Amino acid sequence: MQKSHEVLVLLRQIIRATDLHDKHLSRMTGLTMPQLMLMQTLRLHGPVTVGVLAKEMNLAQATVTSILDRLERKALVRRERSQEDKRKVHVVPTDEGQELLKSAPTTLQDMFIRQFDDMHEWEQSMVVASLERVAHILGAHHIDAAPMLDIGALDRGDDTPLPEYLHNQSS
Repeated sequence: MQKSHEVLVLLRQIIRATDLHDKHLSRMTGLTMPQLMLMQTLRLHGPVTVGVLAKEMNLAQATVTSILDRLERKALVRRERSQEDKRKVHVVPTDEGQELLKSAPTTLQDMFIRQFDDMHEWEQSMVVASLERVAHILGAHHIDAAPMLDIGALDRGDDTPLPEYLHNQSS
């Protein structure tokens, strides 16, 4: 097999692993990966403003607001006006949201981070350099992306279908 085919197979395996794990998470929690990540960020940082959430998640504030709207409709978060500064609104997980987090499985992203952090620094640098080169080859180096293993729009709802070009990849 040519090296280029080996790389394409590996890329396909990464995409499939991400897609399959996202579907598993969704079945287990009823949430998309970005929704679960937002809930985990809230658990880690406590009640915070949308702006702080966006910064911590490395997402646009509009994207975070859209994700929050969906979580609020599911009664997993609520927005509360700050007692100290009435201009600020904090996002707070509900009791239902906290319970959901307790039963949520470990994300593929968390597993990756743990194992990647355990690698030697030179190994990490090799992986980063190789992936940078692949992103450049694919013309993806200019695409803005959050540090999250997920495919599709991050502010999609559970019922939002994948774009057609991604739909065929999930089969």
